[in-house]
Amino acid sequence: MSALRHVVCALSGGVDSAVAALLLRRRGYQVTGVFMKNWDSLDEQGICTADKDCEDAYKVCQILDIPFHQVSYVKEYWNDVFSDFLNEYEKGRTPNPDINCNKHIKFSCFYHYAVDNLGADAVATGHYARTSLEDEEVFEQKHTKKLDGLFRNRFEVRNPVKLLQAADSFKDQTFFLSQVSQDALRRTIFPLGELTKDFVKKIAAENRLHHVLQKRESMGICFIGKRNLEHFLLQPRPGKFISIEDNTVLGTHKGWFLYTLGQRAKISGLREPWYVVEKDGTKGDVLVAPQVDHPALYRDLLRTNRVHWIAEEPPATLVRDKMMECHFRFRHQMALVPCVLTLNQDGTVWVTAVKAVRGLALGQFAVFYKGEECLGSGKILRLGPSAYTLQKGKNRTRVAPEVPSDSPGPHPTS
Repeated sequence: MSALRHVVCALSGGVDSAVAALLLRRRGYQVTGVFMKNWDSLDEQGICTADKDCEDAYKVCQILDIPFHQVSYVKEYWNDVFSDFLNEYEKGRTPNPDINCNKHIKFSCFYHYAVDNLGADAVATGHYARTSLEDEEVFEQKHTKKLDGLFRNRFEVRNPVKLLQAADSFKDQTFFLSQVSQDALRRTIFPLGELTKDFVKKIAAENRLHHVLQKRESMGICFIGKRNLEHFLLQPRPGKFISIEDNTVLGTHKGWFLYTLGQRAKISGLREPWYVVEKDGTKGDVLVAPQVDHPALYRDLLRTNRVHWIAEEPPATLVRDKMMECHFRFRHQMALVPCVLTLNQDGTVWVTAVKAVRGLALGQFAVFYKGEECLGSGKILRLGPSAYTLQKGKNRTRVAPEVPSDSPGPHPTS
């Protein structure tokens, strides 16, 4: 190799990104490690957790003998990720900040910093995922700025890069990468895509990276902690817990926006478990049901906002037929659900699950798969009626606004 390929690897201070950097070094690349500070927080001892992570990332670079850089995206994270997180919560939705963090911070801010400031030929992260490109194909990609305007240059010929599930299906993280841009994905290497978590830990242990092996697994939104979430939201808006079956008032709560559909609701004075099935933002009430598998928790129809397709365009089958069979999930690590997509003229889709699923909630991302390929995702903005509503023969629900007449199935109404 006449010139060393330069790969800039995002380092979190954890074992996955550390081993990713190590494997890139083994492949003979010139590797630079970059730590992103996205949040200012203190742990129980008053120590800034970001500073500790930064120290661990720096130590990884020392062990691997590679350059280290630190960048701060605290402002960008607040504006593009955390503010959206708060807004979604206060609308009664269930946001996923990890998907937005990858979209706006890791594969936008960090990606452009690596390419434009550090002269990277490619970027890398410790995600468990794969793409359809081999390393050398990644290095052949050209970095081109998007043209202003609505349409891409139709004379530009390029095959879209596919985002593929990791070999370790349990650790697969394509769910969190489902909003990443095609441009960034074309220049990204995922060194852990073919490995299992256990093997990654073994590599770390054999290569003097013991300090990252002891760390707790990242849990996404854990930078806030449940105990502090209420402090970030608007003033508490107390309301009532109401049984969906007989409208009995069972207790009170601090704010309906703190609950998500499907979760267990702790109601003072009641020993038996109750589960959140609907939320009434107008009255501030949380409707609950007495069983974990109550039919009010199950739905088979949803509508997303305009879908972000990894390939930038909807699948050809969906464009041609306006309908397509595939699979989806709305939580990381949940089993894939067979479904039918119906494409609307505005780029949104209706998703009809073959079998009703438990715990669908507004604000979650529906992430679509065809075989091992992650196609993209859309945010859930409307829900169909629950199985309980359909059983009772009701035509109206309390959770979804009126829907246009292009629905492929029953119309949820306000």
